Amino acid sequence: MPQILSKEIRNRIVSGGENKMYTISDFADLNNDSLVTRVLSRLEEEGMLVRLTQGLYLYPKQTRFGIVKPTPYEIAQAVAGKDHAKVIPSGAMALNELGLSTQIPTNAVFITNGTPRTIKVGNQTITLKRAVPKMFSFQSTLFPLAITAMRDLGAANVDDTMATRIIEILSKDDKEAIKADFLKAPAWIRKRLAPLYS
Repeated sequence: MPQILSKEIRNRIVSGGENKMYTISDFADLNNDSLVTRVLSRLEEEGMLVRLTQGLYLYPKQTRFGIVKPTPYEIAQAVAGKDHAKVIPSGAMALNELGLSTQIPTNAVFITNGTPRTIKVGNQTITLKRAVPKMFSFQSTLFPLAITAMRDLGAANVDDTMATRIIEILSKDDKEAIKADFLKAPAWIRKRLAPLYS
């Protein structure tokens, strides 16, 4: 039986394709967490998997430049996914995802409706902070990023140029979803983004 399950785990990983992350919970249907843990560890030793952090493994995509590593956002999503939770980039990470900054911070911060935690991946720290449920009620993809980015910058630092750039980005998203989300934003953010609906 262990050999059959071991082969099943290996086959699932291969068939899932490269550049995908796995945790023990991805194999919960096998009802043998201890075996899954041992198999994932063995596959890492064999070089098939790369251990990113405790309990999180990557089936890497190999290129002539080396392994293609997942972004902090992808890692945060994979970790939160273990709790069936969501994450939203916050602060500098939100600015990066919106294309307003090219810098990926050493401490990548995300808000989550799942378990708060801090993860070390190499030299990078990924922090998941618990946020109010309201932040996960938005319909659009970009609006919650804009809110967390603007909150991090602060009202005094969101000048006309920055507000215009954010409006241009938001205008590319689903207009009906943005319209619904607009009403959920803090008053000062609605005021800065008012040209969206002027």
